[in-house]
Amino acid sequence: MPIKEKTITETPSVNDTTRVATNSGDDRGNTDNRSRGRRPGGHNAGGRREKPKSEFANKILAIRRVTRVMAGGRRFSFSVAIVIGDKKGRVGVGIGKASDTALAIEKATNDAKRNMITVPLTKESSIRHEIAAKYNAARITIAPSVGRGMVAGSAVRIVLDHAGVKDVNAKILSRSKNKLNIGRATIEALKTLNK
Repeated sequence: MPIKEKTITETPSVNDTTRVATNSGDDRGNTDNRSRGRRPGGHNAGGRREKPKSEFANKILAIRRVTRVMAGGRRFSFSVAIVIGDKKGRVGVGIGKASDTALAIEKATNDAKRNMITVPLTKESSIRHEIAAKYNAARITIAPSVGRGMVAGSAVRIVLDHAGVKDVNAKILSRSKNKLNIGRATIEALKTLNK
């Protein structure tokens, strides 16, 4: 006697329907980047764009927290001194003040770009002659010394490095430890090379 085959019809359960729905290509389970609002490569189309890289290298000289005493209490803000330069002869020192450090750094960078100078360098990336300058209490001298590298300290070294100056010997003659004043004295000294 031949055996009859049974045909069983299954109704899909709740788990099967979700599995079917996710594999059918809707937004939840689709791995195609174009339908999800993303560009190929994983960058979000609607998100923030990356900032273009700046042509200038920067270094923070000093960050100070400044307190103002008001009638309602104390108000805190930040003061940032920054050096920017392309290491090919252009350099600037700027200062920015704001209630948070990120905004103060941005203001200082814009100030440094406005006050940027161009330093005339020799073929050896040195300076032509000895220079000296004074800014407030800071006094410095910078002299060329071919073959010795850069012999300088404090903010003078940072400013000269961002200007691309090599083979110089710099001295801070004052007792001032204020890095902003020393950096600006270096800028004043470098300005005299253009005269």
